[in-house]
Amino acid sequence: MDEQSWQAEDYDGGHEFVYEYGGDVVDLLDPQPGERVLDLGCGTGHLSAEIDSRGAEVVGIDAAPEMIEQARANYPDLEFRTVDARDLDAEGEFDAVFSNAALHWIPDSDHDTVLERVRDALATGGRFVAEMGGNGNVEQIAAAALEAVRARGYEADHPWYFPALGEYASRVESHGFEVTRAVLFDRPTELEEGPAGLANWLEMFGDSIFAPLGAEEQTAVIEAVEDRLRASMFDPETETWTADYRRLRFVAQCR
Repeated sequence: MDEQSWQAEDYDGGHEFVYEYGGDVVDLLDPQPGERVLDLGCGTGHLSAEIDSRGAEVVGIDAAPEMIEQARANYPDLEFRTVDARDLDAEGEFDAVFSNAALHWIPDSDHDTVLERVRDALATGGRFVAEMGGNGNVEQIAAAALEAVRARGYEADHPWYFPALGEYASRVESHGFEVTRAVLFDRPTELEEGPAGLANWLEMFGDSIFAPLGAEEQTAVIEAVEDRLRASMFDPETETWTADYRRLRFVAQCR
């Protein structure tokens, strides 16, 4: 799979819904003063700052240097590290690990490694609180984009891991956790920037799908996706695209 590249300023400027929806996951985490929390896949740092505002000591990590650079610019008083979750080495350092909209970017084949790293990073009794894309997330968008790329003679694969609830809960528990809460739910999500919302979403998050394409071909493919999905996802009155998000949210405790 081709690696996703990130434009951190564009992420902050047009896709704020990613971290705004994450506020509910911070509430579920319920960070306490004096706790030490790892924000796994912290992006540009906004939820790390929210955790910090509640009195916990937070460390944000992300595999993308562009995201960490922007996070440090946004919140220079907080600690951010460029670390791939698969390479995390933080033996017993944290009371909690938090993750929002990041785990689905890690290939299925690497999740057992990540879960081991998370378990090792937690102190005895620590908790893992996360939300990721779940089974069926952006199913229509992904199908339309992959079909349009393949129609031009290129190979294209689904770039994300969106597991079923039972599948992932069992996987988490196989690494020394007890899942105490798990839910898979539909969350239709309005994309920002009006009529260009779907195109901007695809340009931001579909990098690996479009990797074989030149600029003109990518534009044509995105237009084809818009044409296919306009009737079901675009409201002409509000000029807003609504994506077919489904989220998997869980809380797990170290056994």
